[in-house]
Amino acid sequence: MKVLAIGANGVIGKAVVDNLQQQHEVISVGYSQGEFRVDIEDKQSIERLFEQVGKVDAIISMAGNGEMGTLQQTDDAGYQTVLNNKVMGQVNVARVGLNYLNHGGSITLTSGAAADHPMPGVVAISMGTAAVNAFVRSAALDMTNEQRLNAVSPSMVKETMESWGMDSSTGIAAKDVAAYYAAAVSKDLNGQVLQAQGGSYQ
Repeated sequence: MKVLAIGANGVIGKAVVDNLQQQHEVISVGYSQGEFRVDIEDKQSIERLFEQVGKVDAIISMAGNGEMGTLQQTDDAGYQTVLNNKVMGQVNVARVGLNYLNHGGSITLTSGAAADHPMPGVVAISMGTAAVNAFVRSAALDMTNEQRLNAVSPSMVKETMESWGMDSSTGIAAKDVAAYYAAAVSKDLNGQVLQAQGGSYQ
């Protein structure tokens, strides 16, 4: 299977590539480094990427920027970053990607636990991740040619928490998150939001 992995250079992205390349051909895409690059905020950049890569069997987006901040702290730019990148960036990956997705192929986007488990200081991120989930659940109903659309909603990743000097006991290891993406690619799922929390996919 030919899998396009956008956001392959991040903590989750590297774990997903390591998982999938054991059985599939994985094309790794980064923002600022690597053979293939894309700025998901720029629809033309997405279109150029797919023109380069051609037809694929699966598309995974692990990209999407957010901005931390409370309701009082988050300014217009903070909300626009989430809307333009996390939300519309991934929506456009799906919209453009459909034209290059083989029969029976899958698209997997990334939301986040803040959609269902909000906490102080992540108001824009909570909004954006919830929007991704809503898009996936609705747009999946319009999929044809046995194609599928899902999302993975990871909680805080242990490796990231440790790099920030946080207690990582409540986090999930990147390799365990990767198992949820692998399931979205290989299993007959459509319109599902896979909650990557606590442990590996069961």
